[in-house]
Amino acid sequence: MQKPLFKLTALAALTLSLAACGGGEKKAEGGAAGGESAKGKGNTLVYCSEGSPGGFDSAQFTDGTTFDASAHPIYNGLAEFKSGTTEVEPALAEKWDVSPDGKTYTFHLRKGVKFQTTDYFKPTRDFNADDVVFTFQRLIDKNFAFNKAYAAEFPYAADMGLVGGVKSVEKVDDYTVKFVLNQVNAPFVQNIAMPFAYILSAEYANQLLKANKAADINTQPVGTGPFVLKSYQKDQQIRYVKNPDYWNKDNVKIDNLIFAITKDSGVRAQKVQAGECSVSRYNKVAEVEAAKKSGTVDVQSAEGYNVGYMAMNIEHGKLGDLKVRQALDLAVDKDAIIKAVYAGAGTRAAGLMPPSQWGVDKSLAPSAYDVEKAKALLKEAGAENQEINLWYMPVQRPYNPNAKLMAEMIQADWAKVGVKAKLVTYEWGEYLKRGQKGEADAILVGWTGDNGDPDNWLGTLFSCKSVGGNNYSRWCNKDYDKLVTEGTQIADQAKRTENYIKAQKIMAEQSPAMFIAHSVTDVLLAKNVKGFVLEPLGMTRFEGVSVQ
Repeated sequence: MQKPLFKLTALAALTLSLAACGGGEKKAEGGAAGGESAKGKGNTLVYCSEGSPGGFDSAQFTDGTTFDASAHPIYNGLAEFKSGTTEVEPALAEKWDVSPDGKTYTFHLRKGVKFQTTDYFKPTRDFNADDVVFTFQRLIDKNFAFNKAYAAEFPYAADMGLVGGVKSVEKVDDYTVKFVLNQVNAPFVQNIAMPFAYILSAEYANQLLKANKAADINTQPVGTGPFVLKSYQKDQQIRYVKNPDYWNKDNVKIDNLIFAITKDSGVRAQKVQAGECSVSRYNKVAEVEAAKKSGTVDVQSAEGYNVGYMAMNIEHGKLGDLKVRQALDLAVDKDAIIKAVYAGAGTRAAGLMPPSQWGVDKSLAPSAYDVEKAKALLKEAGAENQEINLWYMPVQRPYNPNAKLMAEMIQADWAKVGVKAKLVTYEWGEYLKRGQKGEADAILVGWTGDNGDPDNWLGTLFSCKSVGGNNYSRWCNKDYDKLVTEGTQIADQAKRTENYIKAQKIMAEQSPAMFIAHSVTDVLLAKNVKGFVLEPLGMTRFEGVSVQ
């Protein structure tokens, strides 16, 4: 039996007690709670979520499931992405200035912002510069006092270049903070507008330190965001209530938000059609088409700003041989995968970045399907009869709606060239953690762009510094790395593009991954849900959303 992710609050414990006695919350998987439904009783919105979050401290994680459940309801960043776009706009910072040399950013903070009042924390002051300094010192300084009490890892901060890239974070006064960088970082504001850099309460952190409970920052969160966490039952549901002190309260139009964790995408689709859930994402194409035909559900669709791919761990056996990696790629019929897994709602990927991303190398072509050439390359490498552990995701994601089927098709194709694949999967959080540690031989993963910048793809996923984070192939090419690193230090977009195109050519030559598809992304909405926006950066946000 799995242990709960964290100690239940008093309210959560009471809720569970009621449920055990036949009252209170329903404990069936994904069911709406307390007799509420997606029809909006008590102004409640029920989101059929695809999985449990890794925790509620978004700085520690890299997956969208966790960001949806933690960052976007609970916290705010200094800057955030304007709804429906890849443009940044002010949030907890009202504005910012950049020095002529591009190395100093001065943020002017919003006044009157309050941290959430919860069962376990009651703030005595408003948000100020101390909170910003605490948040970023924790991310960049492993010797920071809080990190010694709770030795968490922050892979995104490392992948995005904050560790080693930020020289200092200085409080100028209560409402002004200055960041000094070691070198120019063109996408710096876009980077810190991402969920891993959302702001925590320094006052709450000090309270946890004094009580010797630093780890509770991941299980009992406090932020400035639109919703307050009230209870969590792993693999069942998460309950939030509207934050009465929210600084942008006019944009919060629901009183209660429930994540009904429902791993089966078909069940999620059925629940929206039955009025038991308000919103469902990451559904398979057939389920989306059935929902459209039902007439009871609204469907939003958009070209996906994403990629689904298979990373090959170059540190494992024969996968360190370029010929083997090329052969494994050539042996897979990607067109058949597009047809079966994406049901036509996807396009072949020529490389890592989607066509809509500026800086993409449009001269790249999708890899070929050539069984005989694959056999020849394997023979040249002395790897005709190798065995490979192929990991597949346990959840549906926009870039891969059916990872198990994809893995089975790759397994069958590899068998034709003498390669035996053993299929492996884990619970989503465990899958990501183990994958980042390099346990997999080959692993199905993917990416939805976070901030509209090429570095979010090329640097975050395949740079040397991202090994141990999102670089699942553990590929570190010095020439590639130099081009990508220099790209962040150039202000001119055309010159940055030159670097990135050269880097993409190196990646194509070295084949650290098999790039499969860019997919269409969809959301199913109950008819009474208004104002939901299908975000290009993959976020699921409920500010501005109402149930009528």
